[in-house]
Order: sequence, then C-alpha cells, then structure tokens
Amino acid sequence: MTLWIWGVAIITFAISVLVTRVVCRLAEPLGLVDVPNARSSHTTPTPRGGGLAIVVSSGMALMFLTVDGILSYRLFMAIAGGGFVVAATGLIDDLRPLPAAVRLPVHFAAAIWAVAWIGPVEALRMGDHMVHLGLLGAPLTVVAIAWFLNVFNFMDGIDGIAASEAIFVCGFAILPAIYITHNHGAIGAATAIGAASAGFLVWNWPPARIFMGDVGSGYRGFAIAVIAVAEARTDTSAVWTWLIATGIFVIDSSVTLIRRLSRGERISVAHRSHAYQHLARKIGHKAVTKWVAAINLIWLLPLAFLSVVWPVYGYAIAL
Repeated sequence: MTLWIWGVAIITFAISVLVTRVVCRLAEPLGLVDVPNARSSHTTPTPRGGGLAIVVSSGMALMFLTVDGILSYRLFMAIAGGGFVVAATGLIDDLRPLPAAVRLPVHFAAAIWAVAWIGPVEALRMGDHMVHLGLLGAPLTVVAIAWFLNVFNFMDGIDGIAASEAIFVCGFAILPAIYITHNHGAIGAATAIGAASAGFLVWNWPPARIFMGDVGSGYRGFAIAVIAVAEARTDTSAVWTWLIATGIFVIDSSVTLIRRLSRGERISVAHRSHAYQHLARKIGHKAVTKWVAAINLIWLLPLAFLSVVWPVYGYAIAL
C-alpha cells in the first residue's frame, strides 16, 4: 500500500509541474496576471492562478486513492466536495476580486459540508485528562476549518512560502497517522496534497514565475484542515501535532489579526503587515522562505515528533 501511495505521489508531482506550466502560458490571455500595487510584495507583473495545478493534480490523486480503497469515500467527499467550491470561488476571486461578504459564507459552507461527511472533533487530550467537547464540537470544528483555510490564504504573500509550508506540513503532521492510528487514508491524502504542492513549487520558488492565487491557497488550506480533523477524530492528541507543524502560519496570522483588530483596522482589506512580509522587505523573499523552512525542520519538526512520542505532553509542547 505504501508503494502505491508513493507511486501516486510521483505521478501527482509530474502532473502538477506540467499543469502549472500550462497555466503560466495561458495566464495573460485569461486575465490571470497579478499587477503590483501599494500592498504587494512583488514589483513586476506575474501570472497567478497556478494553484489550479494543485487542485487538478491532487484531485486526480485523491480520486484514484479512493477507487483503490486507500482513501475512504467519506474523506474524499469531504475534501473534494468542499475543496472544489473553495477552489472555484478562489478562481473567480483571482479573475475579479470578490468581497469578504461573499467569500466567507462559502468557506463556512465548505467547512460545514466537510464536518457533515467526516464528523467533528469530539474530544481533546490534555495530559492525563480527556476534554469532551460535546455540542461545541461541531461548531468549533467548522470555525477551525474555515479559519485555517484563510490562514493559508493570508500567508501566501511571498514567493515559495505557502508551497514549501504545505510540503512540510503534509510530510510531518501525519506522524500520528504513521505511528499511532495507521490511517492510510490520511497518509495518502496528505501525500497527494504535498506532492501537488511540490510540483507547483518548481515554478513558484523565488523568484516566482507564477503565483498560486486564491484558487490554490484556499483549496490547500481547506484540504489540510480536513485531513487534520479526520486524524483528530481517531487520535485525540493529533490536533497538537498539527498545530505544532503549522505553527509559523497559525501564529503569524493570529497575532497579525489581533494587532489589526486592536488598531481598529478593517481586517477584510488587503495589507502587508504580516511578520513574514516585513522581513521579506528587509532580506528578500528567498531568504525568508529558507528561514521558514529552517525553523520548521530544526525547531518544529522535533517538537512535532515529541508530541507523537509523548502524547500526554502534546498540549504543553504545542503551547
């Protein structure tokens, strides 16, 4: 089964590379070009919408894994059904910007769809205690999925950062699935998303030849969140491993949002106030992306592994 998953990953990577190239060539005729403005982190017009390659290649992989029996039908429907709506909305937004009043209801509807198929997170392990969420489980899970979807969108602001983060998260946040639950469906789904992201990164590595766009950032954040929920339903300590692995994105987005709210700024307006954006203006996109990768590998990966080895301390390690 592991060989099948690796085989699908290689094919997914290749398809993602090819489709990204096609989108790059068609971007200008389709009007998918990101023209720099006062809030941009780039200085030259660049094709966008490359995330469509991630949607296409990973979607094909998820379908194959489901037909082959590796991925459950319910998890496939949760990711593919909600993910398609999120991706379609993102593509429209890439072509003609949509207001938050339109995007957010779609994001929450997709999250509700996913929870309806796979169920909510029902309990969290905190040391030797089990915190049962009861009736709060479903709404909290929906909010968490919608929030994480937007976290990936917020953090997709410089070359290579979102794609490389997805590869890291998909590669190492499934440690509980590998060592504890042996959930081949979660492993297969995460591998497909990671491989598709790697194929896109070939064209998005600084200096980027194409941007992901909302079509890719929203879909990928949604898919990763749904996989995390599926894992947390079978391993109550897995949520801490996922939070650790996504630490840079979660913390930067959350702190930035809180700071903007405290200053009375409109959070629906585009901006350049994330920590990674400040740093990119000082040392460049490539340097920041490399630093993020280094922090992930040197600091967060060992902590994620410890949260799997000692699940009783998972919440403390995450904090």
